Amino acid sequence: MTTELLQIHPSELRFVFELKKQSSCLIQLGNKIDQYIAFKVKTTSPKKYCVRPNIGVIKPNEKCDFTVTMQAQRTAPPDMNCKDKFLIISTVVPFGITEDDITSDMFAKDTGKYIEEKKLKVVLISPPSSPVLLPVNGDVKQDQSNQINGLKDRVLSGIENIPPPLRVSAEVNGLEPALDTREDKTDVDFVLSHAENVGDMNPAKDDVQLNLAKGCEELESRLCMMDSKLREVRAPEFRLSIMNAEVTMMKLNEEKRANIKEKDLLKNELEVLKRKRNAKVQAGFPLLFVCMVAMVGVAVGYYLHP
Repeated sequence: MTTELLQIHPSELRFVFELKKQSSCLIQLGNKIDQYIAFKVKTTSPKKYCVRPNIGVIKPNEKCDFTVTMQAQRTAPPDMNCKDKFLIISTVVPFGITEDDITSDMFAKDTGKYIEEKKLKVVLISPPSSPVLLPVNGDVKQDQSNQINGLKDRVLSGIENIPPPLRVSAEVNGLEPALDTREDKTDVDFVLSHAENVGDMNPAKDDVQLNLAKGCEELESRLCMMDSKLREVRAPEFRLSIMNAEVTMMKLNEEKRANIKEKDLLKNELEVLKRKRNAKVQAGFPLLFVCMVAMVGVAVGYYLHP
């Protein structure tokens, strides 16, 4: 078979690599022929990646997507060069087959079927650097910190009728300020409140949040592995249950046929009995009629010839 079965886009897996963060990549498979195609995805590092779904069926001239998630990594590979590989195996399957009917025997090369294999390499991309991005664990944005610094400069320089630093401290201690402007009070309170919030940050909370994030990532990776294992185990069990159901249906059909035959035999026997009884009744009537005719004839003869 010279025609390619699947069209894969993109031709490589690109992940935005960041330490202690997950990254996902979407791959699209397109069926290029007019038959059903079953596919299966394998990787050289199954504990490092989670594939959903790792098996599937693509109808003629249709497309199917699967997502590959790279688990959070604690260390970066040297020179951002990843040697992991992915293998997409595909083959032609009978019309109307479903994902639950797929087994590993369908992709065996010793069966004589045409098996197509395509390899995809993994490419790691550095995250784009942006000064407006939020730091980890919800710290203050850079533009917000710049706003705070600008307000502090305004307070210290006395612009827009803001009192000097000594008068600000006096206002905080309960003394009467030199100028009673609402706008100035709002700016000073804004600066002081943000300065207190920045100073009261507790690094222990960051550690707790980091531990919680790690726990969630580990749970998600375990769920992915369990999901993939269940998909592989579910297909044989489902086929076995279908076979058991078919055997049960065959037995029930045989019992139904046997009951119908018995019912027909009983009907035939009943009809034979009815016919015999009717025959006996019909056979008795002519004899009685002959006797009656004979008696009438004797009586008539007696009266005619005394």
